[in-house]
Amino acid sequence: MSFLFTFCPPKNRVQMPLLGFGTYSWCLLKMSPGCGCSAACWLSGFDSAAVYLNEAELGRALKQLLPKHGLTREDVFITSKLGSKDQGERAMEGALHSLSDLDMGYIDLYLIHWPGTQDLEITDPRNSGNRAESWAALEELHVQGKLKAIGVSNYTPAHMRELIQSCKIPPALLQVEFHPKFCQTELRKVCEEYGVCFQAYSSLGKGDLVTDPVVLEVAKNCERTPAQVLLRWAVQQGVPVLPKSSNPDRIKDNARLFDFTLSDTDMDILSALDCGHKFCRDASQVV
Repeated sequence: MSFLFTFCPPKNRVQMPLLGFGTYSWCLLKMSPGCGCSAACWLSGFDSAAVYLNEAELGRALKQLLPKHGLTREDVFITSKLGSKDQGERAMEGALHSLSDLDMGYIDLYLIHWPGTQDLEITDPRNSGNRAESWAALEELHVQGKLKAIGVSNYTPAHMRELIQSCKIPPALLQVEFHPKFCQTELRKVCEEYGVCFQAYSSLGKGDLVTDPVVLEVAKNCERTPAQVLLRWAVQQGVPVLPKSSNPDRIKDNARLFDFTLSDTDMDILSALDCGHKFCRDASQVV
């Protein structure tokens, strides 16, 4: 299996690593030298967001570390996201702020982080208009080459259909919660229908799934960690993943996904755990 996922927005062909590094709740500068930051540096994908409050930190750390590893800006793939407080008329300002904080010249992939708007009720019809206005701002920055690809996060099938029917530039990617207990079958079909890359976050169910008896049994039989099994389950379906950790050994372990394969039986056993259980915030009621 390729280590890269390729998608083709209007301006250019973009390749994204199947394995990225999630930076939510991860503070680079608080980590000791040579610890998790260096362990993560040889990974080629980094996922940040305005609400993570670490874009500037990530940009500074990569500028320091890339030359030490013989790498350049083009060797890393950076994702960031527009916060819900900037939905609508503030979207351009929010995206430009992310560009400034990261200070890496451009952002490889920029997403609308949430379908709702901060301080609006989830049933407020203005949410829909704000999403459209935000998307128009991202389209403009994409045409300018400042955002190499644009997409969305936490959108439901209804949100995706609404966007695809109204946009000038279709979304390149959808990033959502995805793991054996939440297989997102309908949403994956929508993405497949419209050629949208489907990317997973919270692959470990906020850590709960690594102690699930079924996952533990599969991991034991494979002689792999539960985290590796959960991540491999997604990657083996062509779904990019974004594990996060501040432990350097765990970062390295989580990256060891491409030297083993789960059997069809193990894949079926894990998929049979699907019960629609979400560990993260639910966007299904946002209009």
